[in-house]
Amino acid sequence: MQRDKFFKEIENLTHPNEKLIKTHCSYCGMQCGMNLRVNTMTNKIIGVEPRYDWPVTLGKMCPKGVTAYQQTNHSDRLLKPLIRDDASLKGTKEGFREASWDEAYDLIAKKFTELQKEYGKDSLSVFSGVSMTNEKCYLTGKFARVGLQTGYIDYNGRFCMSSAAGGFLRTFGVDRGSTVPWTDVHETDCLFIAGSNTAECHPTSMFRVWNVQERGGYIIVVDPRETPLARRADVHLDLKPGTDLAIANGILNLLIQNGYADEEFIKNHTNGFEETKELVKEFTPEYTSMITGVAPEKIIRAAEIYGKAPNAIVMFARGIEQQHKGVDNVSGYTNMALVTGKIGRPKSGVATFTGQGNGQGGREHGQKSDLLPGYRKITNPKHVEEVAKVWGIEPEEMPQPGVSAFEMFELMEQKTIRAMYLLCSNPAVSAPDLNFVRKAMKNLDFMVCADFYLSESAEFADVVLPTVTWSEDEGTVTNLEGRIIKINKAQDPIGESKPDWKIQVEIAERLGRGKYFSHLKTARDVADEFRLATKGGDADYYGATWEKIDKQDGVFWPCKDENDKGTPHMFLDKKFYHPDGKAKIFALPYRPPAEEPCEKYPLRLTTGRVVYHYLSGNQTRRIPFLQDMCPEPYVEVHPETAKIYNMEHEEVIRLFTRRGEGNYKVKITEAIRKDTVFVPYHFGHDQSINLLTIAALDPLSRMPEFKACAAQMEKIEVKEGVRK
Repeated sequence: MQRDKFFKEIENLTHPNEKLIKTHCSYCGMQCGMNLRVNTMTNKIIGVEPRYDWPVTLGKMCPKGVTAYQQTNHSDRLLKPLIRDDASLKGTKEGFREASWDEAYDLIAKKFTELQKEYGKDSLSVFSGVSMTNEKCYLTGKFARVGLQTGYIDYNGRFCMSSAAGGFLRTFGVDRGSTVPWTDVHETDCLFIAGSNTAECHPTSMFRVWNVQERGGYIIVVDPRETPLARRADVHLDLKPGTDLAIANGILNLLIQNGYADEEFIKNHTNGFEETKELVKEFTPEYTSMITGVAPEKIIRAAEIYGKAPNAIVMFARGIEQQHKGVDNVSGYTNMALVTGKIGRPKSGVATFTGQGNGQGGREHGQKSDLLPGYRKITNPKHVEEVAKVWGIEPEEMPQPGVSAFEMFELMEQKTIRAMYLLCSNPAVSAPDLNFVRKAMKNLDFMVCADFYLSESAEFADVVLPTVTWSEDEGTVTNLEGRIIKINKAQDPIGESKPDWKIQVEIAERLGRGKYFSHLKTARDVADEFRLATKGGDADYYGATWEKIDKQDGVFWPCKDENDKGTPHMFLDKKFYHPDGKAKIFALPYRPPAEEPCEKYPLRLTTGRVVYHYLSGNQTRRIPFLQDMCPEPYVEVHPETAKIYNMEHEEVIRLFTRRGEGNYKVKITEAIRKDTVFVPYHFGHDQSINLLTIAALDPLSRMPEFKACAAQMEKIEVKEGVRK
């Protein structure tokens, strides 16, 4: 209590011309609590302070969080609409001129109407993102299906969280990224963390992670790199990229064979155990080692630690999910929790580290090609009827499901999709096989991009609309626990920028669809309709009012009415969301990566984040401190591999795959496998590693295989002072 009082007093010590606005960080799914410092004379954000009262992070912030406020008044902000007059300059920053909103809207309405008249309603598409509030994500789905009347909508979470969603849905019947609140993490006895560089990607979680060991518990890490977390782990399973399912099956086999299965839980609360038990028998430690490259004794030890732990949480991230078998990987690791009965109680369960700020909420409310608000399915007539009633349309007016994100680019290349409305995403950097994706974007007849910076993707647009940053609007987001929280407005929009929801309302009005949108005058109006649209769905937010969120420090969904306080722990009653109330244990045959190394491409390429940057880097590469700390991408190479290739530390080399190439500075490190190279993905144009990645898609989630492909590298010859 004294500590809380002390920090409360610190937070109240503000300058006479300064006020603090309580809110949350704009970046990853931790959504760390912060106070934005606002000068009351200029009404401009001038700094940030941590919120020690926020129960998830308790005052912790990372380098991105402490500099996030610098986005808002940055000199690169777009302040007026831009129109490109020279289509031959698409893909560059050239050829734009400033325009009025009326001129921009008139052009958009004219082009969209002409294209739909000639090629049909589905000639238009919407590509969105989840670094927005729930309200904006919700309205984007409505804007596509009611405003534009197209079925082609998908979002950048397809490249981030879709495999976790697919795995949770088929295993539990519901997709919530964590079955326990984050305040349980440090109280468990074992953390089994697969495919997460937690110390760099979710650093404000680390005090809880380390506390597990400090209390006498254990940490097991699955990662091809010796990350900071892996270095301190009790067991580091240093597998070949793309072989996670073999590890999961191998651990599961040992849990069953060595008596750690909870037979009562399996019998009463699961289906599929016997088939799975039979399949994993072949995954002995030796066989698993042959596939993964992990020593058998490490696999045995990991299974023993997890099996004996009274409580344990299995956690994972993009390392296991961004694969063409990502859904199988997720189900494989959740099998461990189900077979041992370590789920549906405090301090035990499964959780995924959400990559984007609203990666959870943004996928629940209508931005995915087959989903409607509240996690309803667009293929379910009852679900369509429920949402159509809220939207004021007839059920038969609801467009049919579209396709996934990468498949939309394929349709653009084929001219099936003729136009794209892009917001809150930068696929010209973040999509796989970028040479193909950029060609597809250039092939569009018309493209609109809404952003607050001129991103690499905006360079392909015909019209660019200036939007606001997170601190210039308000609404809710859902963090990595499934906790709905409130983002508060700290300053008015600068220049002529507008919130995305307002832009969509105004475009819908220009297209003659205003009767479905014109009642939405404020962010609160959108919030009220959004909550109503989720009512009765699996992801039910109806009871999560802004007032309740403030009072409770967030509300865990589902929250069904005003008396419901929310659901911090999932499945406490051991009832899952499948019709029979049971979870499904899946028998999952091992499949190798889509591309295995060969004589021509002998290396395994994998990608990931660094602590100083976020996603495509469109925001963080503009912040001086963050850019100084990591100004360019690099390729991590093991010393013995570098010796074979005769490469030196910081030498610039050529890295290439079957799809593309890039020049990267070598970082020689023992913290990576000899057969693997790693490049961070936050950089644009010719520096983007996604020029090299493969678009092999998971059959269920349609997630591309960012984390494993075959690669080669070579020295760059220098002749007469010119690099060839």
